[in-house]
Amino acid sequence: MRKIIHSAWITLDGFVSGPEDGRMGWLRGDDQMMEYEQSLVDGADILLLGRKTFNDFVAYWPDVARSASPDGTPLPRADQLQRAYARRLDAMKKCVVSASGAVAEWRNSQRLSGVDRGEIGDLKRSPGKDVVIYGSLTVVEALAKLGLMDEYHLLLHPAFIGTGRPMFQSSFPVDLDLLSVEAFASGVVVMKYRPAC
Repeated sequence: MRKIIHSAWITLDGFVSGPEDGRMGWLRGDDQMMEYEQSLVDGADILLLGRKTFNDFVAYWPDVARSASPDGTPLPRADQLQRAYARRLDAMKKCVVSASGAVAEWRNSQRLSGVDRGEIGDLKRSPGKDVVIYGSLTVVEALAKLGLMDEYHLLLHPAFIGTGRPMFQSSFPVDLDLLSVEAFASGVVVMKYRPAC
C-alpha cells in the first residue's frame, strides 16, 4: 500500500512560515537537502497538494524543469540537482484539492473537490509508489484527523522567528514515533516520524 508522506520545513520554534506574507527567509539549503528532496520524489509517483501550494508550484517548477544554460555549458551542481528535481515533479501525477476548481494548468494533474476518506483510501490502495505532500497544511490537517497520514518528514531549520504559521491551525493530539534523524551540513536536521499506533 502507498504511504502518504508530508515533508515540511519548520523552525526551531515550530513555525512553517513567517508572519509577513508567509516569508521564509530563514530557509537554508545545500546539496544534501536537495538530494533528500530528490530521493523523496523518486520514491513517489503522486503529488497531493492543496490549491494554493499547487498554484505556487506551477508558477516555479515547470520553468525550472525546462531550464538550461543559454550557451550550452554545464550547469553548476546545485542547478543540476534542482533541475533534476523539477523534472521529476513535472512528470509526476498531481492531485490538487480544490473546492473552487480555481487551479492553474499543469500536465498530469487532476482536481479533487475535497479530502474524502474513501477517495484517499482508494488512492492509497492503488498500485504504485508513495504519495508526497508539500505545504498544503489544510489538506495535511484533514488527512491527519482522518488517520490517513503515514509519515511526517520535518526539516528542522536552525532559526527562531518568534511568530508565524504553525503546522496545524486547530488543536488536536498527534502522537508520533521517531523513525530516523539525519543532520545536514547546513544545520538542517531531517526528522522522520510516523503516527503512533
